[in-house]
Amino acid sequence: MSSPYTLPPTTRIGHIHLKVANLDRALHFYCDLLGFSIMQRMGADAAFISAGGYHHHIGLNTWYSKGAPPAPVRSAGLFHTAILYPNRRDLSVAYRRLVEADYPITGAADHGVSEAIYLNDPDHNGVELYWDRPTELWPRQPDGSVAMYTRPLDLPKLLTESADAGAN
Repeated sequence: MSSPYTLPPTTRIGHIHLKVANLDRALHFYCDLLGFSIMQRMGADAAFISAGGYHHHIGLNTWYSKGAPPAPVRSAGLFHTAILYPNRRDLSVAYRRLVEADYPITGAADHGVSEAIYLNDPDHNGVELYWDRPTELWPRQPDGSVAMYTRPLDLPKLLTESADAGAN
């Protein structure tokens, strides 16, 4: 290739499609706990879910995985799906729902550019719930490049963001 190509800045990741062992169990996690809406269900084998009425952000299917065990941790594949919330308060509401459901989290971090909560779905697919700080608040190197880091996230303080709202 003669010249390097970079994607247009408006390019986005449109959706993911996950193999799951039990569709109803996956729908309970993604819809009932996290708050996605079912856009279309294809019998007992597949469903398409979204936030805000988009055709789908996540596809769930059992076409090759019905009743199967989770993929081994030490294998190639998806590390996690990242769900971007519009602001810190919405992340707080999501975290409050996890706490109230006694759903286990696997980690939480402040990355400077974002704050994130990590967990696994029922099929052990990694899930990151996060919000991005405004770009003008991102930590920067002297040359202007991003200086991300990983520090503990103050989860009790995060919960205070949704304490006053009845947490949806």
